[in-house]
Amino acid sequence: MVNILWAGMIAAAIIIAGINGKMEVITPIIFASAEKAVSIALSLISVMAFWLGIMKIIEKSGFIHIVIFFLKPLAYWLFPGIPRNHRAMNAMLMNMSANLLGMGNAATPFGIKAMEELQTLNSRPDTATDDMCTFLAINTASLTLIPTTVVALRAATGALNPADIIGTTIIATFCSTSVAVLSDRVFRHYNRWKNKGTVPDPKKKKEIKKIRG
Repeated sequence: MVNILWAGMIAAAIIIAGINGKMEVITPIIFASAEKAVSIALSLISVMAFWLGIMKIIEKSGFIHIVIFFLKPLAYWLFPGIPRNHRAMNAMLMNMSANLLGMGNAATPFGIKAMEELQTLNSRPDTATDDMCTFLAINTASLTLIPTTVVALRAATGALNPADIIGTTIIATFCSTSVAVLSDRVFRHYNRWKNKGTVPDPKKKKEIKKIRG
């Protein structure tokens, strides 16, 4: 879909340039844009290497486990339907901690693992559970303390103080996460009312009972 959009934008730009009689400017702009893209990519490498190194130190030092310790009470409140020692809870805590510290690359596999484990607790395999929807909402609008990618992009484009985005990012992501949780709670109650008459798979229900003990 994204490739189609890009192709459409390029085609539209060429057509408009042709209509306006400015076809001669297209070739220089193409080469200038390609050169700029390469220079930005190269300047990003050093900044990203630094921040990824910092994140690796945080990960290896065990600091991420301290973050998990403080996130546990919140996670238990957000996901009441998940047993506390279930693998899904551990994967979600790792995902939330990684997102909080700006480790998006590390967060992705934990997010996939969490959804796989949540599916084992789903009595209606063809429908997302309340906990799945909550996790997806929080993961999408995640609170971020260190926006490494944005800092790197600002540094690459010559910002005087690339890290001055951190304060506003914390406020913005806090607001987005709050709205996501609030919306999730509203739709969760609506969904329960809507699906009141639906019957879960009896076999799956028995399996889930065994998992929950």
